[in-house]
Amino acid sequence: MKPDRNLGLELLRVTEAAALGAARWVGRGQKESGDGAAVDAMRLMLGTVEMDGMIVIGEGEKDEAPMLYNGEMVGSGNGAPCDVAVDPVEGTNLLAKGLPNSIAVIAVAPRGAMWNPGPAFYMDKLVVGPEAAGKVDLDAPVKDNLEAIAKAKGISVQEVTVVLLERTRNEGKIRELREAGARIRLISDGDVAPALMSALPDTGVDAVMGIGGTPEGVITACAVLGLGGEMQGRLAPQSDDERKRVLEAGYDLSHKLTHSELVSNQDTFFAATGITHGSFLGGVNYTRTGATTTSLVIRSHSGTWRKVQSHHKWEKLSKISAIPYHKEQ
Repeated sequence: MKPDRNLGLELLRVTEAAALGAARWVGRGQKESGDGAAVDAMRLMLGTVEMDGMIVIGEGEKDEAPMLYNGEMVGSGNGAPCDVAVDPVEGTNLLAKGLPNSIAVIAVAPRGAMWNPGPAFYMDKLVVGPEAAGKVDLDAPVKDNLEAIAKAKGISVQEVTVVLLERTRNEGKIRELREAGARIRLISDGDVAPALMSALPDTGVDAVMGIGGTPEGVITACAVLGLGGEMQGRLAPQSDDERKRVLEAGYDLSHKLTHSELVSNQDTFFAATGITHGSFLGGVNYTRTGATTTSLVIRSHSGTWRKVQSHHKWEKLSKISAIPYHKEQ
């Protein structure tokens, strides 16, 4: 049984709830509190979704944070059996500091379709949009990939913008990008938002490169599949202990993963709602009577993506939800 075609809009309500819960903590310097509020809201709303969901990629495994844990069953228990990947707050530091592009994220695929990262926390990634899909290779020199992206988009290499996490582990790739003449946008946190931007039109981002989170890579693959882009990745342990655990779990560190391996079914759903104001999704705006949210919803089977602005009234929300959005946390 495949997931119902309307599941995407149900998932939209889940990420909206998480964003509304977390947004009360924007700029307060308390990322665990914001994350906890998002987790509680997401778990509550997931219980209303008509699916037999199992969390394959949970939240908080790298930090000591509230969790929607791996193996947790979510949804009503009825409907299609699904794999679920969640990140109630992607960019908890961004949330705590009030910086752009913190988002609430969920992805759903038929049961067994999502690749399980197990003990692998880090992955070297290459993400591009539809124009450059099929024209890049994680194993190729950075310069070659830049030239392929530029040619596909009808621009010069000097006009190509690549997003990377500003980490010591990415210094070599940053150096290669600068030597080739590309533009670089360094970010402090958040893997999924820039990958979405690379696959969406008119965002000013052409590619994502460098080592980031493996769980976020699987979530990204679900979105990229629906947007017609391409993602490649390879596990990149960042400590001897992680390397040992990954090898003991039977993972091949030399294998190049495609987005079709990271999610092996063409019928996936993805939803993201902005928490803080960002480059492509507006953040939560509170008013005396309610709030507004901006979200992205993607279904890979149809290749449909929607940008949705929602207006929420406290009076209505209080009648259908146990989440005290309108009260100070």
